[in-house]
Parts: sequence; structure tokens; C-alpha cells
Amino acid sequence: MNCPACGSSVTLEVGPDWPPSTSLPDVLLAVDEDERIEVTRNCWDCGWHEVRQLRVESIDTTEGDEAAVERAALVDEITDDLATITDSTTLEEIRAEIRRQRRHDQATTDTEEETSE
Repeated sequence: MNCPACGSSVTLEVGPDWPPSTSLPDVLLAVDEDERIEVTRNCWDCGWHEVRQLRVESIDTTEGDEAAVERAALVDEITDDLATITDSTTLEEIRAEIRRQRRHDQATTDTEEETSE
């Protein structure tokens, strides 16, 4: 995250009820519905400062749904992999391959449905 004033890195802190080193994802997972979280961003180079209040409106969990948990982990892994790719040509090739695979899977599904009828 970069400072909107000078472009330097900013620190992110949650509080006031949390230790300064607590990460925002850890706090989000620990709070209850309708609880408020204060998030502070600071630039130590130019002095820019912002405080935001977040309120958790609802909490949906996938507890007990192994397929959803595995899918979420796989999506996170894919997102991390994609974030490391800097060449847009590679991303376009990946996208084209996904579309090709979807067409192939759809054709296979259609053929199986016609055969079973």
C-alpha cells in the first residue's frame, strides 16, 4: 500500500483494542457481527494519516463444508500464482487455455447427456 500524498509505503494498524502488530485479516476473523474495527494508515515519510471505521455487517462461514474450504484455498493459490506473472501475454495464454478447457468440458458433458438418453 502506498501513500496517496508521496507514494511511500504506509503502515496499517488496527485498534484500539488490538495490539499494533495484529494483522487486519486476523482481526476480521476474530470479530463478531456488528462489531466495529478501527484501521489506521500512516506514512512515516510525509506524515499522511488516515483512520477508517469498519463495521462487520454479516459473517458467512464455510465451516463443515470441505468442498467450499478446498475451493477457497485453491482460488487463493491461483490468485497468488497469477499475481507473480508480469507478462500480459502469459496471462492471455492462460485465459485462452481456460476457455478451451471449458469448451472441451462442455462438449464432453453434452455428448454424455445425448448418449444416456
